[in-house]
Amino acid sequence: MTLPTDDYTVHAKPTLPMVEFIALMAMLTSLVALCIDAILPALSIIGDELNSSGSQQNHFLVSIFFVGMAFGQLFFGPFADSKGRRASILLGLAIFSIGTIICMLATNMEMMLFGRFVQAFGVSGPRISAMAIIRDIYVGDQMAKVMSFIMMVFVLVPMLAPVIGQLIMQFAGWWYILVGFLVMGALTGIWFMLRQPETLTKDVRQPFSLSQTRESALYILTHRQVMAYIVLTGCIFGGFLAYISASQTVFQEMYNMGEWFPYIFATLAFSIGVASFINSQLVEKFGMLRLCHIALHGHILTSFGLLIMTLYYSGLPPVGMFIGGLFVDFFFVGILFGNMNSLAMQPLGQVAGIGAALIGAISSAIAVPIALFIDSYLNGTITPIIIGFSFFGVVSLMLFQFAGKSAKSITPSNI
Repeated sequence: MTLPTDDYTVHAKPTLPMVEFIALMAMLTSLVALCIDAILPALSIIGDELNSSGSQQNHFLVSIFFVGMAFGQLFFGPFADSKGRRASILLGLAIFSIGTIICMLATNMEMMLFGRFVQAFGVSGPRISAMAIIRDIYVGDQMAKVMSFIMMVFVLVPMLAPVIGQLIMQFAGWWYILVGFLVMGALTGIWFMLRQPETLTKDVRQPFSLSQTRESALYILTHRQVMAYIVLTGCIFGGFLAYISASQTVFQEMYNMGEWFPYIFATLAFSIGVASFINSQLVEKFGMLRLCHIALHGHILTSFGLLIMTLYYSGLPPVGMFIGGLFVDFFFVGILFGNMNSLAMQPLGQVAGIGAALIGAISSAIAVPIALFIDSYLNGTITPIIIGFSFFGVVSLMLFQFAGKSAKSITPSNI
């Protein structure tokens, strides 16, 4: 097998207008955010109706989703490189629908959690293949620019999803949130099937075999720069996932914000959207590395500022100050989200499917335990979450500096 050079691209030609392409790729990837964020206002109600053991098990409805995605990505990555992007997306949407139906039929939390796992396994197909399609067509800072536009559209989902979820609950009950998932999956699948042709031609596909997957994975896992970016992504996302998982508890229970929670969540998601738009305008001029360097330092300084404020107010600062600090912090996180995947994917053109899979799976395998560990210390204050932001921000900066100094331990060659 010939492994990729750092500037390798499949050279697929864009066939859709840029606006439609970005919207379609954003919808394919945003099914993940929809499934996570629309259900957040319903966590306590679902837990009560399905007899959960408490808020920790309710939070696991979010965390288990990332576990399912980690396993799904490991399957759909090689599958997309072997069978093509279209087959991977359509199969993933079918499995996603099965998982959603399992959730709809759940009579206890164990069945609900299993359904969420299957749902996440399936939705990883569209997510992975959408990233691979983008990498098939674009490379370098141009890819980062496209990814930033997609992230900007993608952020609209977590902005609106909790509000939509709460409105659905008020008028029809949380079960109909799952119906909405099925409808969105079906509409997105039809749109993709009718409009987006295959971008990975048969002559550049990789055999779908364990030995081929092992060789492709070996290249990725021994690429020190790529691995540093993957672990960095996991650390940043771990802290962010701890916030997402506990956000309903924080704002509705600790701060007694009640029905204001979806709007607070949307406001903070808007910060990431603004960052993604600004990143899309600046990345070709300044480059991914410089923007990430600035964003990491901004994230660390803001996190330590939040930590000082949190400790001063004994773990619960005034809600306005807390939201304002998070808004600034999430702006820097949004810059990182817009670039880190592109930096990790840059050397992985010919194995973009398994590359996206390992990036997602390994970063999730790092992020989920971090989030569970942080959330296990929640005791009526936000202190553990802010400590997590600060500590893993510093770790991420160290990894970023390591990646900048590292050379690949395996050069592209015939293996």
